[in-house]
Amino acid sequence: MSNGPNINGNPLRIAVGLLAASYLIGEFFVPKYPLIYAFKLLGILGLISSTFIFISGFNMFKSYDENPEPTSTTNRIIKTGIFSYTRNPIYLAFVMFFISMFLVFENVMYFLSAVGLAFWLHNYVIQSEENFLLNKFPDEYDRYMKAVKRWIFL
Repeated sequence: MSNGPNINGNPLRIAVGLLAASYLIGEFFVPKYPLIYAFKLLGILGLISSTFIFISGFNMFKSYDENPEPTSTTNRIIKTGIFSYTRNPIYLAFVMFFISMFLVFENVMYFLSAVGLAFWLHNYVIQSEENFLLNKFPDEYDRYMKAVKRWIFL
């Protein structure tokens, strides 16, 4: 049992499961909605960017000898690198990846999965993590929350 935040479900496993389900449902049961070519290019840039953000966030955890699993405990707040732009780069990368998949492959299930995943991450996973960090590092994390946005834009 961990001493970290109480989170039901592993966001990485859920994201991968949603990715597979979105592909299967979208390819075989839901019609495609053609998009203009510029959106496909934007989607390709999003896939590259989201992969970079994910790897950057993951590597920051490893460079600080921290476990990236959301239920693990922590000894410090990571505030450098990608974490100086967003408090949740790995979750941001998950949602960006799904939206980018929608733009590239015109599969509406990727978009619907992105909305559902963002809702779950924002309201359940991130809230639990933030409450845990506020209890463990009250002043430091409060200052960090005021300085850095949760999702870059929110």
